[in-house]
Amino acid sequence: MALTRFGISLEKALIERFDSLIRKKGYENRSEAIRDLIRDNLVKEEWEAGDEDTVGTITIVYSHHTRELADTLTDLQHKYHTSIISTMHVHLDEHNCLEVLVVRGKGKDIRKIADRLIGTKGVKHGKLTVTTTGKHLK
Repeated sequence: MALTRFGISLEKALIERFDSLIRKKGYENRSEAIRDLIRDNLVKEEWEAGDEDTVGTITIVYSHHTRELADTLTDLQHKYHTSIISTMHVHLDEHNCLEVLVVRGKGKDIRKIADRLIGTKGVKHGKLTVTTTGKHLK
């Protein structure tokens, strides 16, 4: 892989804060930290376009005592079975469950699935975490 070098100019206070951040995160150098920032923005762009093949996770927390909620969530997961490629169910305590769903598909379709699951009455909290298949990143 050929590398291209370029320079950037930053205010002293900004570079000091950046250096502190990259030390905290364990980066070996500024270049790798900048590469990750660029990749993160490219992944966001993939998702915003909505038509790229993307992957992510949908995480939800809910009480299994909520009437018919588990059945509703299971029905939704079956409805979207072509996009949901894996699930994990965790019993957090005697009342609450956590589910993590690994999803793959067009960004706009995955967002709809996440919104539907997270918006289901009885879900206490939910979050869509987006990432990429990696095929467009080096």
